[in-house]
Amino acid sequence: MERIDARGSGRERHHPRNQTITQTPRLTYTAIFEPAGIHHSEEFWFRDYGRQTLDMLPIAIIRKRASRRFRKPELKRKYPERIESKCIEDMTKTHQHPLANILESRIAIIDGAMGTTIRTYGMTEADIRGERFKNSSKGLLNNGDLFSLTKPEMIGDIHRRFLEAGADIIETNTFGATSITQSEFFVDDPREHGGRKDPAFYQKVIEDPFLATLAWDINEQSAQQGRKWADRVSNATSRQRFVAGAIGPLTVSLSSSPDADDPGFRVVTFDQVKTAYAQQVRALIAGGVDLLLVETIFDSLNAKAALVAIREVFDEDGKELPVMISAAVGRGGETMISAQTTEAFWNAVQHVKPLSVGLNCSLGPDLMYPFLEELSEKANVAISCYPNAGLPNPLSQTGFDLKPQDMARYLGDFARAGLINIAGGCCGNTPEHIAAIAKALEGQPPRKFGTPLTEESFAQQIESRA
Repeated sequence: MERIDARGSGRERHHPRNQTITQTPRLTYTAIFEPAGIHHSEEFWFRDYGRQTLDMLPIAIIRKRASRRFRKPELKRKYPERIESKCIEDMTKTHQHPLANILESRIAIIDGAMGTTIRTYGMTEADIRGERFKNSSKGLLNNGDLFSLTKPEMIGDIHRRFLEAGADIIETNTFGATSITQSEFFVDDPREHGGRKDPAFYQKVIEDPFLATLAWDINEQSAQQGRKWADRVSNATSRQRFVAGAIGPLTVSLSSSPDADDPGFRVVTFDQVKTAYAQQVRALIAGGVDLLLVETIFDSLNAKAALVAIREVFDEDGKELPVMISAAVGRGGETMISAQTTEAFWNAVQHVKPLSVGLNCSLGPDLMYPFLEELSEKANVAISCYPNAGLPNPLSQTGFDLKPQDMARYLGDFARAGLINIAGGCCGNTPEHIAAIAKALEGQPPRKFGTPLTEESFAQQIESRA
């Protein structure tokens, strides 16, 4: 077996046996040239008759299928066309994820805001500390991920409420569950003593056994809690529900410097960010999630590190899950730190071949519309949209302006325009908001996807829904 790290820009590499592998940017894959039990003569048959399948098929299929169902050379000599056809047919038979099937037939519903809903339970500092964190020197109440460890019954109740409101997908309570983000609550800030955070500081964070164990526990137990309630409601309603491992942004940036006098300075390295995300991904998978959701992306380079970490975990551990990607944008439609336009963001992540790409959080649904429309025109995968409930409003009960009926109206407009395949809410969206959105989208056809939409085909799709 030979591992080829394809990190080039589309160039080709030639294996000594003359198989041509087209490298995909930022994608690591394994090509199998000597399957167990294949004799030397069969190896050369694979070279001659299997080369075009290597060139034309997705790498995931090559990795999974290349070691199976090869015919003997004597059969090839008798029926070369039939054998070659059978080889291609076998290698292209892949199992489509159940959620992908749903997205082709209806709009799926994703849950709302965990943090907003937690606040309705009136938790205190003592509640979040529990026994495990009772001696922590810093305040922890804003570290909502810890509730998965100290108040698991509350997190389970929130999952139940979102599922009963109509959510097909619930997210784990792991938005900030990396060692890097958790260090904000458990490690002294060197800036308070005249120092600064830098790669040396974050290397200690990455290697800290307390933070590594904490991040693992939050992610694994959060995934288990989501799994428990998704399965329970699925069985009760005879409708499959899914658990998305939530992978949020960090408190550090790879794209910008915190020091105006040193624009080239970065507090953390790409490899450190990648390592932190890999720890999170492994724990989420161990806990039983159905898919991974890299969300609220405002720094595209941080997101790249997360996606590389996911790819490497898949390759090293031998298990793959669908990946959803969702960005947060500003008033100009740009990711807020790395300042990519919506189209540029899609161009930067499309090589991952995600299950979906979309927008969340941001400015609320009304201001998000034109950027969602642009993304829907460009992307050839499912589109997700779960915006904030408007702009922040400290006088509102949820902290945001829009009520359930308002969110239902906006998301309904998105559906009628043929823009979305997955819909829900971010900050300010409670189970009541999700119930209203689910009701408004019931029976609405999903956006068609699979090939990039031209302006003409997009206009035709909108006209057909009018």
